[in-house]
Amino acid sequence: MVRAEAGPVRADADPAWSWNPITDLQEIWSYPFMVNAFRAGTVVAVLAAAIGWFMVLRRQSFAGHTLAVVGFPGAAGATLLGVSAVYGYFAFCLAAALVIAAVPRAGQGGRAEESALIGTVQAFLLGCGFLFIALYRGSLSGTNELLFGRFLGITHGQVLLLTAVAVVVLAALAIVGRPLLFASVDPDVAAARGVPVRALSVVFLVLLGAAVAEASQITGTLLVFALLVMPPATAHELTARPGRGLALAVAIGLTVTWLSLTVAYYSPYPIGFWVTSFAFGAYVLVRCGRAVRGRARRPLRGSRPRPAHPAGEAR
Repeated sequence: MVRAEAGPVRADADPAWSWNPITDLQEIWSYPFMVNAFRAGTVVAVLAAAIGWFMVLRRQSFAGHTLAVVGFPGAAGATLLGVSAVYGYFAFCLAAALVIAAVPRAGQGGRAEESALIGTVQAFLLGCGFLFIALYRGSLSGTNELLFGRFLGITHGQVLLLTAVAVVVLAALAIVGRPLLFASVDPDVAAARGVPVRALSVVFLVLLGAAVAEASQITGTLLVFALLVMPPATAHELTARPGRGLALAVAIGLTVTWLSLTVAYYSPYPIGFWVTSFAFGAYVLVRCGRAVRGRARRPLRGSRPRPAHPAGEAR
């Protein structure tokens, strides 16, 4: 990982896996930059899993992908202006969330209009990002960091900032969680019962934009979507119960993040590859397991239904 990303350098350039988990973890956590990477990864994994579970439930994955992508021109524009990329991430992600929220979602026509607007905004802002990079004339490594992130080199102050933003977003999500769940499952019935469906949609998109802006600083604008959609999608395949689904999404996100950081430490390949690979592998494994279980439950072709028990007929 160190060789694939710009960042602090380990004392041992090629560490070897000792097959003793305690010894290996002690070695990894002996480096402060790895400790900060685990802390930041934990915060991002929990936040992305919680907000992503609602995003998948509401079928707004395309909106989430667009918010992740527009973080790139935001960060590039902030760099061009000479200010911190953090301001660009939050400004563009929150502004794009408000633009998407301005489109009504009611009815088939509303969903089509929303998709068209989201695609248009995404394409335009992505082009603006490349324009900002061309005007800035920055190094290629800087562009790669905006797109694919950098877990290494995270400071203690950045971890605290990430934690503060995550606590605010998760607290707001907990407050609107129950009505948001109702409005996500059946918006028409929820509206008939007085639930402010429209206002909840705006609040959720703003929270999604804030979560994406925060996570993009670590994972990059492209890889944030991996933690935002893959663990929640896997959890939705395993259970439809909200409580269990949210807990599973968080557990899968944490497992993928911690496992990726550990494996990337002992390999020359970037952590983004491991995050997407482990998350994708978990999703494929669950889908295959469901397919095999569904096939096993089907009756064999040509088999006849078992006759009712005589005692049952008598009753």
